[in-house]
Amino acid sequence: MPRDLPIGNGSLLINFDHNYYVRDIYYPNVGGIEHTLGHLSRLGIWTEEHFSWVNSHEWEKTLRYLGDSLVTQVTAKNQRLGILITINDAVDFQESIYLRKITLKDLSNRSRQIRLFISHDLHLSESKVGDTAYFDPRTKSIIHYKRDQYFLINCLHAEHSGIDDYAVGIQDFRGAEGTWRDAEDGKLSGDAVADGSVDSTIAMYLSVPANDETVAYYWMIAGKSYDEVSLLNWLVMSRTPEHFISRTDNYWKSWIIKGSNNLLESKLPDSITELYKKSLLILRTQIDNGGAITAGNDLDTAEMGMDKYSYMWPRDGAMIAYALDKAGYPEITEKFFRFCANVITPDGYALHKYHPDGTVGSTWHPWVSNGQTQLPIQEDGTALIVWSFWYHFQEYQDMELLGELYEPLVAGPGNFMLKHRDDATGLPLPSYDLWEERYGVHIYTTIAVCAGLMAASDLAVLLGEHGKAVEFRHASETMKKAMDKYLYSDEHGRFVRTVYPESGGYKIDPIPDSSLHAIFAFDIYGIQDPRVKRTMDTIRDNLTVKTPIGGIARYKNDYLHRVSDDFTNVPGNPWFICTLWMVQYLIAKSITITELNEALPLLEWVTRHALESGVLPEQLDPNTGNPLSISPLSWSHGEFILTVHKFLDKLKIITTKEKQNGFRK
Repeated sequence: MPRDLPIGNGSLLINFDHNYYVRDIYYPNVGGIEHTLGHLSRLGIWTEEHFSWVNSHEWEKTLRYLGDSLVTQVTAKNQRLGILITINDAVDFQESIYLRKITLKDLSNRSRQIRLFISHDLHLSESKVGDTAYFDPRTKSIIHYKRDQYFLINCLHAEHSGIDDYAVGIQDFRGAEGTWRDAEDGKLSGDAVADGSVDSTIAMYLSVPANDETVAYYWMIAGKSYDEVSLLNWLVMSRTPEHFISRTDNYWKSWIIKGSNNLLESKLPDSITELYKKSLLILRTQIDNGGAITAGNDLDTAEMGMDKYSYMWPRDGAMIAYALDKAGYPEITEKFFRFCANVITPDGYALHKYHPDGTVGSTWHPWVSNGQTQLPIQEDGTALIVWSFWYHFQEYQDMELLGELYEPLVAGPGNFMLKHRDDATGLPLPSYDLWEERYGVHIYTTIAVCAGLMAASDLAVLLGEHGKAVEFRHASETMKKAMDKYLYSDEHGRFVRTVYPESGGYKIDPIPDSSLHAIFAFDIYGIQDPRVKRTMDTIRDNLTVKTPIGGIARYKNDYLHRVSDDFTNVPGNPWFICTLWMVQYLIAKSITITELNEALPLLEWVTRHALESGVLPEQLDPNTGNPLSISPLSWSHGEFILTVHKFLDKLKIITTKEKQNGFRK
């Protein structure tokens, strides 16, 4: 199920689904330990007439963010109960504090006594074994803890400071559902401690005047010890929850200004500029403060194969760092490059993926195949880190960072790319493709290595490593000639996605694949090259989804989350990144404003298919447009940000040329 509203600060990440359940709590790393295992934490309302969980379909809900902020604006209306709720959720920009401001409005024309219930289904450290939950009389709060993981839960409203009622108990064990069931009669048991597989529910008793409203505050504090969370609780009480929500709202509104400065005179449609800003904010929630740019955090994806997306993939991270550098956030990307420098192997290559703490992630790439040893890598990830770092240096001229990271991030990977080549052809040796499926020599990987070697050469020159710079450049030029020979098919009149070594040469895989966009994206082949046009025309003709949903598929007959066997009209599900690559091609080949504007309908396609909150998933159902797979996907947001900047860059070039031509006339 998609995560419609992520909020976080780089250490604490909270995810809500479309029913407004709290589904994920990550702490102390974004994408690290998840403390709910995807279980549901609920919000409920009791009146004298009825009890209702706000997460149910009985409530009409909208899930959005406040403008230009990572503070939510959730509304829930229940006509039968005559109640309208407005909720602002925030994770403090600095401290690991999740806060809620809950405004209840009466719509029944009479004064009401309303009880508000909030449940917490936690599985600390990703296990239901050995948790403790108890009422703490010192802080008048509920505390869940296990080892060095502490979560303190408290609240405040006009009538009372602290929790009005509570229950802790057993759940998810021998049929026990949890204390949230205890809430449905409007009264909690007051049980004060439980251990094992536990949950908790708290209540606030509120008076709501007729046709008026009342406000209540709730917070959850994450920390490593009782002393830490109790101190933060004291800070919230003394400074007020409103202070923390307000300062967080102001922080993100100020943070986004830098990234949106380039949009001020762009005259882009409002829908595009709004999604651009939301993409920057949502993307920030997926980035750990230690530098890891995670692919996405939605624990429901574990149902696909008992694993998740909460890793740093080198390729995804490098492309997102490139987008963030274009947007003007070097303080984030500098941490990313330091992270990469720490995890790249001494031999100079990056492995499949990494946890946000820098440890090696899970993999399905073997070290041995058919009795032969192989490297279980996607070499494009190694190459694109170097390429992205080169762009970072060009943009910000940080010589101190270059000096610090040159050996692990440039020289090491550069030397690896030199060695990891076929001596006979100059092409890279086989590795896994960017889709993590095929082991061979791929056009995307080869283009990335060409670009990475050129970047390594340019960076080596800056430090006087001229001999090494010549080696890197010569290898890149030789590799491009090899691509012309082996990865271009005269029979098909275009480039092919993969070739497989066989005796005396290579066997080609001609299946149309959107990853072929790499031939122009990294400036290895010029946009006016007729081979580029024929290749991209093939992608458009073969991978456009011919349903009302539209978009571009990953490749012909894509199997992942397949919902249709009508391969003529649905070559695969539409992916956001693949559709955005086609937009980037339209931008790159445009030479007039009219041609450039031909890219806008596809950019607006992205805005139409984003969730109400602005979240972009990985792919869509081609018949319904519903999100499929991970949501949000960081790479989807990164490519949208990058595409907007490519549009603005080309607009500036065309406008400048038109002005110059006007002056000449």
